Amino acid sequence: MRHSIPILEICTLSGIRNSDIVVERFASYLKRHKNIHSPHRHNFYHMVFFTKGAGFHSIDFNKFSVEPYQIYFMVPGQVHSWDFEGEVDGYVVNFTAEFFQSFLLRTDYLESFSFFNGIAEDGVINLNESLKEPVQDLFEDLIAESDAENSLQNDIMKVILLRLFLMIKQQNLKKEIFHQPNYTLLRNFQKLIEKHYTELRLPKEYADLLFVTPNHLNSLCKAVTGMQAGELIRNRILLEAKRLLVSQDMSITEISNELNFNDNSYFTKFFKKQIGITPEEFRRNIAERTNN
Repeated sequence: MRHSIPILEICTLSGIRNSDIVVERFASYLKRHKNIHSPHRHNFYHMVFFTKGAGFHSIDFNKFSVEPYQIYFMVPGQVHSWDFEGEVDGYVVNFTAEFFQSFLLRTDYLESFSFFNGIAEDGVINLNESLKEPVQDLFEDLIAESDAENSLQNDIMKVILLRLFLMIKQQNLKKEIFHQPNYTLLRNFQKLIEKHYTELRLPKEYADLLFVTPNHLNSLCKAVTGMQAGELIRNRILLEAKRLLVSQDMSITEISNELNFNDNSYFTKFFKKQIGITPEEFRRNIAERTNN
């Protein structure tokens, strides 16, 4: 698979070949990496906690206004960019998918947190007033521990991160409880979409894999997300199309083939029906915004 968007590796950002975690104050991070404002992906989990600043942060082509005491959670593969206004500061934490695997019996534990589900809107958290100081204290603990040199350093940082995740989950608990009876089924559906979106396009195909009826799957998706199952599938295809269109490395025909469309015209019709413009127009718009 060819990737048209730069993919940053954690060792590139940390300068350490075998690093599994990077913790840094965001202002110094930006100074060291002045070329990461334009669209790019990571091959690691990425967290940014803003304590100061304004402007915009785009994740998978969803634009969010930057505010103090706001946390962004991103999973590997998501495309993001930012356009800040004035002085910006806070904290950044990058860690690999393997960072927690030797520490937790459940290797999929991170997936139990809704903000790590890969959906841009769910990964942007505005902290309640009561959490602002405790969360910032935890980030300060991470900074202090990242500067320490002891054999337990990584395990201590894992504990701090898990405490942070659980505090954020606690804030969102009411929303997650509302969806709890069907949350597992929905997450399994989303995982299947992620794995098969280029080959399976019909809700019935996913319903068969989940051992439920298409009507039940549609009802669940509508109740929890406000969208039908088919729309969730189409949105994932559309997201990957947008990601591949961001730069000029692949032609429209190559992208069409990558996404398993029968021909270029069918892909163009699909894309235009979803967002109202052709792939070429979308690519032009993105290029103009990036260059301005």
